[in-house]
Amino acid sequence: MDVNREYYEIGLPIIEKAGVAHKIDFREGPALSFLDELLKDENNMGTYDFVFVDADKNNYLNYHKRVIELVRVGGLIGYDNTLWFGSVALPSDAPMMDFVKKSRGYVMDFNKHLASDPRIEICQIPVGDGITLCRRIL
Repeated sequence: MDVNREYYEIGLPIIEKAGVAHKIDFREGPALSFLDELLKDENNMGTYDFVFVDADKNNYLNYHKRVIELVRVGGLIGYDNTLWFGSVALPSDAPMMDFVKKSRGYVMDFNKHLASDPRIEICQIPVGDGITLCRRIL
């Protein structure tokens, strides 16, 4: 799912080279609406092995509330940019670019939520801008 098909098409040659294009059902549009549609069908619950979220940071918690229901126990959810340019470890008065400061609170609240969610085990991978992997245990 992506609001812009161009991003999918950039990666498509690599997807095809890996021989997994047949496993991908790309959907263009707002992800929350599409996730809500998936959740209407109980047959989708717990059927996904892996979900990767790299989207609007102010909705990360909304994505989590939905994808946790779709991922099977033992499955993984990856969240991109969870270090948010290192701002999550900085004091609130530290100098930051406006767009970083704007979403910093959302990312920090999201990280706190993940840390307290009993349905998952988490691991922070400090590569790039941070990736949090969540393994569903309940």
